Amino acid sequence: MPAIDIDREAAHEAAQRELAKPIYPRPSLSDRLSEWLDEFLYRLIMKGSSIPGGWFTIAVLALLVVVAFVVAVRIARRTMRTNRGDGHGLLGIHELSAAEHRATAEGQAAQGHWGEAIRHRLRAVARGLEETGLLNPVPGRTANELARDAGELLPGFSADLRRAATVFSDVTYGEQPGTQSDYRMVADLDDALRRHSAPSSATAADPVVADTWASLR
Repeated sequence: MPAIDIDREAAHEAAQRELAKPIYPRPSLSDRLSEWLDEFLYRLIMKGSSIPGGWFTIAVLALLVVVAFVVAVRIARRTMRTNRGDGHGLLGIHELSAAEHRATAEGQAAQGHWGEAIRHRLRAVARGLEETGLLNPVPGRTANELARDAGELLPGFSADLRRAATVFSDVTYGEQPGTQSDYRMVADLDDALRRHSAPSSATAADPVVADTWASLR
């Protein structure tokens, strides 16, 4: 059979058509951007001789495109992380008490699973504030919403609540590793809020004051 002469551009287009068939897995956003960049640079090089300024112009355009590509990928990833953070509730799908979240957190921390420990300890914070009546239970409440809602009622804890929410989001949605120091920060916040919310022994011993305390809760 006679040899069939196929130039590079025709072969490239044939490969693109083949990969576009539904039998192949759908590429991710990063893969599609990367393919677009490859396609653009390929065509730019092929037409380099006809571009005013020659290779200098090509180099400048290629640099600008690469910079734009990197920025686009970062924006896309940040948007995806933000959307996931807004769309998933802090407490998850399992209804646990503050004590149960706290015990789970301590168990995970003992094994060095800091990310999971952080998640459960901040959930203990949220559930504890709900159990004391300080916060109304809100389905789907996010870590940032917890920091905002509780911070408005407890301004002295506002900064620590925001820090804890940031750490929760980083390990849950940002794929950041949890650390022992981050866990201790969230645990210290939980302990401080528990001390703040609990009536003093003298108050608890006085039925009249105790009733007043209960009405405030």
